[in-house]
Amino acid sequence: MRWWWHCSGLGSLLLERLSVDYGKKSKLGFTVNPSPQLSTSIVEPYNSVLSTHSLLEHTDVAILLDNEAIYDICRHSLDIERPTYANLNHLVSQVISLLTASLMFDGALNVDVTEFQTNFVPNPRIHFIISSYAPIISVEKAYHEKLSIAEITNSAFEPSSMIAKCNPRHGKYMACCLMYRGDVVPKDVNAAVATIKTKCTIQFVDWCPIGFKCGINYHPPTVVLGGECRGLCV
Repeated sequence: MRWWWHCSGLGSLLLERLSVDYGKKSKLGFTVNPSPQLSTSIVEPYNSVLSTHSLLEHTDVAILLDNEAIYDICRHSLDIERPTYANLNHLVSQVISLLTASLMFDGALNVDVTEFQTNFVPNPRIHFIISSYAPIISVEKAYHEKLSIAEITNSAFEPSSMIAKCNPRHGKYMACCLMYRGDVVPKDVNAAVATIKTKCTIQFVDWCPIGFKCGINYHPPTVVLGGECRGLCV
């Protein structure tokens, strides 16, 4: 399994070399895409367009992120008035650690990262995934909040929880993976998913009406040293 953080031209070149040298390995990429309202470089859109070809050809799964969505989460959910790149990176690292937890810890319904490609990619070139993270609670508020599994699951489908600036309610899901960490039991997860299926705001394509996959990892969520939030589900 090879992991790669997408970074324009140099990243595309290295990604191509990894694809050539390790062609039979699954390659998952966490890609930072430009945002329309928040940018630090005028060439970001050009880099994104030119490097998308490399993502199509040389990654098996590309998980989309963008700074604007993470910046909004830091401001509105974590009450950070002026988020820095360190704040943004802390949140991104938590998302990645949750997605890779099954490689390190045991659980009732562990979802191996290799299953992302098996279950989420209907066509080799349709492999771009949007992730969410919930609940996003600041350290100061974490010890005063008590959320049920159903509330956490509902929160994960809110546009404000998306790590890319996208409102999934404007489209339909092809598949969905819910990965829980901590003291979670399958009974509560099944009940939460059943409730989600009844919501008209969450729709799946006609040819895959029940596209849920759930994972439970017993190891409680851990935050980056000096991080700003707590979370249970991604």
